[in-house]
Amino acid sequence: MMQRRFTLMLALVPIFALGAAPAPQPNWLTTVVATPEGGYRQGNPNAPIKLIEYGSRTCPTCYQFAETGMKPLRDQYIATGKVSYEYRDYLVHGAPDLSLALLNQCVGTARFFPVLDAIYANQPKFEERLIALGKQEAKLKAWQKLPPAKVATNFADALGMIAFLKTQGLPEAKARQCLADPKAIARIAKTYADGAKLHGVNGTPSFFVNGRRVSAISWPYLESELRAAGA
Repeated sequence: MMQRRFTLMLALVPIFALGAAPAPQPNWLTTVVATPEGGYRQGNPNAPIKLIEYGSRTCPTCYQFAETGMKPLRDQYIATGKVSYEYRDYLVHGAPDLSLALLNQCVGTARFFPVLDAIYANQPKFEERLIALGKQEAKLKAWQKLPPAKVATNFADALGMIAFLKTQGLPEAKARQCLADPKAIARIAKTYADGAKLHGVNGTPSFFVNGRRVSAISWPYLESELRAAGA
C-alpha cells in the first residue's frame, strides 16, 4: 500500500512542477494602429522608448533609411517591445508625396507598413518617371490650377503609382476613390502642417525619440540615440 501511494505521488510531481503555461509573447511587429496625429504606429503601445519619423516617400535619404535601418530597427528594438515606431507624413515634395500617402493609407492599417516598405523599395522607378515628367513644363503648370484631388490622381497615373499599388493588392477603383477623398487629403495635410508648426520639422527624415528631436538621418546615428535613451 505504501509503495503504491509513493508511486502515485511521484507521478503527480511533474504536473505540479510544470505549473501554468507562460503567456504567449505579443507579436509587436503586427501590432499597428492609426494615431490621433495622423500617423501609423508599429509596436508595443507601452514601449518605454517612442520613436517618431516624419518621412517622405519620394525623399532619397528616407529611402536609404528604409533600405538600411528598418530591418535592424524592427528586429532588435520593435520586436522586443522596447521601442514603438510611428511614421507621419511630411510632404516635402508636395503632390507626388500626397499621392503616395493617400494610396499607402488606402490599403488599411494592417497592411500600412508592408506597403510603405514596398513603396520605398520602388522609389527609384518612381523617380525615373518623375524626372521625365519634370520636362513637361506646360503640363505641370496646368496641373497647378487643379484641385488637390485631381492633381494627386494625375501624378499617381503619370508615375505609375496606381499600377504599382495593384501589385500590393489595392484595386484600381478603390485607389482612385482614395485619391479623391477630401477627408483623407485634409488629414494628411494637417499632419504635414502640424509637423512644421508644432514640431519644427523642416526636412525629411526627421526623428523624435520620446518627444525630443534628434540629430540623426541614418541608422547608425539613430541607433546611438535609441541606446542613449535606454534601448
